[in-house]
Amino acid sequence: MREKIEQLRREIDDHNYRYYVLNDPLIGDYEFDALLRELQRLEEAHPEFADPDSPTQRVGSDTANAFETVEHRYPMLSLSNTYSMDEIREFDARVRKEVGEAEYVCELKFDGTAIGLTYENGRLARAVTRGDGTRGDDVTANVRTIRTVPLRLKGEGFPPQFEIRGEIFMPLGSFERLNREREDIGEAPFANPRNAAAGSLKLQSSAEAARRELDCTLYSMVGENLPFSTHLESLEKARTWGFKISDAMALCRDMEEIDAFIRHWDTARKTLPFATDGVVIKVNDFALRNRLGFTAKAPRWAVAYKFKAERALTRLLSVDFQVGRTGAVTPVANLEPVLLAGTVVKRASLHNAEQIALLDIRLGDGVYVEKGGEIIPKITGVDLDSRPEGSRPFEFVARCPECGTELVKYEGEARHYCPNQSHCPPQIVGRIVHFISRKAMNIDGLGDETVQLLYDSGLVADAADLYDLRRELLAVLPRLGEKSADNIINSIEKSKQVPFARVLFAIGIRFVGEATARNLAAQFRSIDELMAATTEELVAAEEVGEKIAVSIADFFRDETARRLVARLREKGLRFEAEEKALSSDALGGLRFVISGTFARHSRDRLKELIEQHGGRHTGSVSANTDFLLAGDNIGPAKLTKARKLGVRIIDETEFESMIAGGTAVAETPSRSASSPVSAEKLQKNEAAEEIKPVQTSLFE
Repeated sequence: MREKIEQLRREIDDHNYRYYVLNDPLIGDYEFDALLRELQRLEEAHPEFADPDSPTQRVGSDTANAFETVEHRYPMLSLSNTYSMDEIREFDARVRKEVGEAEYVCELKFDGTAIGLTYENGRLARAVTRGDGTRGDDVTANVRTIRTVPLRLKGEGFPPQFEIRGEIFMPLGSFERLNREREDIGEAPFANPRNAAAGSLKLQSSAEAARRELDCTLYSMVGENLPFSTHLESLEKARTWGFKISDAMALCRDMEEIDAFIRHWDTARKTLPFATDGVVIKVNDFALRNRLGFTAKAPRWAVAYKFKAERALTRLLSVDFQVGRTGAVTPVANLEPVLLAGTVVKRASLHNAEQIALLDIRLGDGVYVEKGGEIIPKITGVDLDSRPEGSRPFEFVARCPECGTELVKYEGEARHYCPNQSHCPPQIVGRIVHFISRKAMNIDGLGDETVQLLYDSGLVADAADLYDLRRELLAVLPRLGEKSADNIINSIEKSKQVPFARVLFAIGIRFVGEATARNLAAQFRSIDELMAATTEELVAAEEVGEKIAVSIADFFRDETARRLVARLREKGLRFEAEEKALSSDALGGLRFVISGTFARHSRDRLKELIEQHGGRHTGSVSANTDFLLAGDNIGPAKLTKARKLGVRIIDETEFESMIAGGTAVAETPSRSASSPVSAEKLQKNEAAEEIKPVQTSLFE
């Protein structure tokens, strides 16, 4: 059976490589999913053959990550930047003066966040961010979810240990999707794909990181006694081992070829599905690199040419104010149409009142527009020379443009909000549109326009009204008819089977996205438990911080929201999690926090075992925690808090005895600072408490 499992893993790894790296799939999604399901079935039936490098583990874990700060074995230096071809010529002249003739490798500069991947005996051992160039954060758990990062290398001939460096970035399509989701739950959108990628790498949940659809391209190998004489040779060899190496790379022998490469990609980059911000020019020969050496901050054998951001001058005609379903008011500039980066731009977000004041934007101004991250138009400056006489500073609206309610600003937020959730039309319609969306209740046949039509016709005033709709009322509406009415009614009825986690997402609690709703549903098994939870209990759930906890509490204090939940419950929606069959009640109601790594079980498997035997798992230690299940490299903050609260600390062996040998331990969960975890392990974890994280910065 082990051979069959290994063969399936190799086959799936190869299909992953062909799909994500080569963009040349051999089989369709259905066949691939069938292979993956078969592997999952076999691994569940034979846990003794578990392997963290299995393709089934790419989905990540919901366990909170603790990012250890580690020292780079080889410093990750910045590159010297230039926007001038004259300075590139000066760079080439300096190189030739010191080492004679030289060839260069020109590569696209990806606009992401730098990463160093260490491989030992062909397996991914560690992934570390650039940090300050000397030390970075260990983000291995999140990087393992990126499908273009090989967990095990292909082929042969790779050194027993080496590091390969590159850029983790977010494709533009994923970036747009993520920002739509963030705006939908009331979160501020990311400014650009670079910030989105950097933020995703530092997510506490690797399962959520996996959903961000990050990508990774590698561009540099470092190590001792590497079997290559040139940079190009090393990358071509790395490509055969399964690494994703950019095709936008060329060997250039003189300035004419370098100039041609830059001019080509300054235009061609606009068609790429990811953001780029320049070209990197590197001496190809490693021996020449050694002779050229380094300055204190950068290698003397490489330079980065930064593309000038394309911008256009146009005129600000007017400003509209859009109200989202969470009440956030977004100012949108209406511009004289202008051609920018291949598209005609007529509108641009002004973000908030603070941004408008910072730029001192006024109606009638000539404004400079750029495309942030190559896709989002933004106003970056004002042409003061063309400012009309008598212009006045822009005044942000004080009242909601839709319902007239006085706007508010919440502490720590830059945006204005309309607090009139119950009677502000775009908020009402927006919440219903969110409720019916595919990832929420998935009600087919209803779209934005149809929901607006139902609202304008007086047929719906909230999501619960959808369940009172009748076929004959829908059939007579414009653009519908009997068949559409039947489809809508059937889909509404079918939505009553949607599980609790998606219903919780659908009701539209501010800041509660898909992942948070799933975690809340796992922690609080019913809407009643969630409504009764204290702030401390909410914060203890996975991926729930103080801001989200306060938002949940505020939501359920609102009488309108409580009435909505009550009516939806009357209509038959699921407000309780489906109970799974228990293997035993050995852990009957006990609450566990898991921290560290374990010899015999993954953390996801430990969570399953806790639930199967009647227990609960939470993300952080609180006064309600019964046990801290501690492995190696346990988070020092959790260890300290557990001791302070008197939470009993157990190891993997004692946990196994709790679920295998009955309920002897579970029946007497006395809180004691004493712990069966070895003194050596705890001393190691105590020493880790003294490690202070450093301020990180992006690789430029």
